[in-house]
Amino acid sequence: MRILLVASAFNSLTQRVFAELGDHGHTVAVAVVTGEEDVRAAVRRHPADLVLAPMLRTAVPRDVWSRHTCLVVHPGPPGDRGPSSLDRALLDGETQWGVTVLQAEEEMDAGAVWADAAFAVPDGAGKSDLYRGEVADAAVQAVLQAVERCASGRWTPRRQDGLPVRARPYLKQEERRIDWQNMPTEAVLRTLRAADSQPGVRDELLGGAWFLHGGHAEDRLRGRPGAVVATRAGAICRATVDGAVWIPELRRCRTEFAPAGIKLPATLALGERLPPVPETPAPLEPPPGRRTWSDIRYTESGAVGFLRFRFPGGAMSTGQCRRLLHAYRHACRRPTAVLVLGGERDFFSNGIHLNVIEAAADPAAESWANINAMDDLAEAVLTTTDRIVVAAVAGNAAAGGAMLALAADEVWCREGAVLNPHYRLMGLYGSEYWTCTLPRRVGAEQAAALTEQAAPVSAARALAIGLVDRLVPSAPGEFAAAVARMAGELTRRTDVSARIAAKKAARERDEQIRPLAAYRTAELRRMQATFDAPDAPYHALRSAFVRKRPAPDADERLDRLSQLRRRPVRVAAGRPL
Repeated sequence: MRILLVASAFNSLTQRVFAELGDHGHTVAVAVVTGEEDVRAAVRRHPADLVLAPMLRTAVPRDVWSRHTCLVVHPGPPGDRGPSSLDRALLDGETQWGVTVLQAEEEMDAGAVWADAAFAVPDGAGKSDLYRGEVADAAVQAVLQAVERCASGRWTPRRQDGLPVRARPYLKQEERRIDWQNMPTEAVLRTLRAADSQPGVRDELLGGAWFLHGGHAEDRLRGRPGAVVATRAGAICRATVDGAVWIPELRRCRTEFAPAGIKLPATLALGERLPPVPETPAPLEPPPGRRTWSDIRYTESGAVGFLRFRFPGGAMSTGQCRRLLHAYRHACRRPTAVLVLGGERDFFSNGIHLNVIEAAADPAAESWANINAMDDLAEAVLTTTDRIVVAAVAGNAAAGGAMLALAADEVWCREGAVLNPHYRLMGLYGSEYWTCTLPRRVGAEQAAALTEQAAPVSAARALAIGLVDRLVPSAPGEFAAAVARMAGELTRRTDVSARIAAKKAARERDEQIRPLAAYRTAELRRMQATFDAPDAPYHALRSAFVRKRPAPDADERLDRLSQLRRRPVRVAAGRPL
């Protein structure tokens, strides 16, 4: 089918739907819209058999849905209606939720149901993590079923008449307010998690107005409710009436005197407002049963080490890269044969931290420091020759983060992940030794296509072209356990010593042919030229990205994606057919 995706942003779900529909042989066009007239223009520009809205904040106009089959993805079960569905589900403590694909009509979310899928809400999940994980899995399942039914021409969608209807209004900041003097920790956490990425929870703190982003429990630190009692790796810890919570990021609210800020590590956002509280590092290997926040952890199971990291939004600042490199070196001193690198769920990495760079006094200098810190980490992985390194890609990975994964000996990827192995959208050439690792995996022609087309790649397609080595068919919450089993099997069923010896010999041969330093020097020469040029597109693209403004070439880029023709991909038993 010819399918037009209309969305308010080319976000993670829209990218995944785009990639999955292409894998199934459909011709897919994309249009980012801000209002009804944009929807009309997109339909005129891209003739289609079906209009599909994976994430749409505006209404589909009557003259469009009355003439075309228009399906809308709603992040709630049949009968649920309203623009804050997921937020309210988390705030209310729902344990079961769902996604509905319904027909657009006059009343929002009230159209006939084409497909739906249910899922369990994992305990302690934040909204953005849930959205990219369980919600995205259910949405893709329902979308593919709805598209198949639509293509058949024989399916009659079922009306919602008779269903118990739960129509709830937009969740305003007044309802999200945290009463630090009376709310227990669990209620504070529910409030924070229901708004963790967007819109955040508005609050007064240290003489300023901020949006709080993210929330994690702390079981030992205590203090006056609402007060900042400690810091850790850029996060702040605030006391509650019966405990404390860690808040990793803040965003300054708009005032009559200053524009809205951008999301930043909390201590960086606060700057000189931050009181003299202790920095309390978390142990790299915390004892069992502790409830505290840490973005980097290390554990072992037999001959396998697990270096797990999870940075908000997948971005990795200079400091985060350096701390992860320190932890990686610690892991490499341990007597293990296999080292698994990656988080338990959600993002693997999206590369350099554009928000921190944008906020820096000298963005060019911070860009240079950040890319070198990323390169140091990638180099450490590439030059590890005394054990097998596995990159465990639980969720999406992009730009330098995707290339960091390629530095490992094997890449194991959850079936629901989306990869963006390119830098073009930021106007960058890229580094992290990609000119060595990407062509080695997929060939020079495919590497050029991936970096030039800048299209999202599904996990299935990534496996088919050799970008990843194994798919992990698991729910988001089961990925870590599945990877642990696979890593254990690797040590038992493989002659690891022979593989390590062969790996070491291959690295030595490759170094003789072209040293890794030569790749790095060539890549960084082009990166530095971009960073140091005030008129380079990178600076405008970065600013637009962090401030949520449309990129200057956004429409052209989506038109290029709409013209791509891709072969269908079928996968069975973790291998391409």
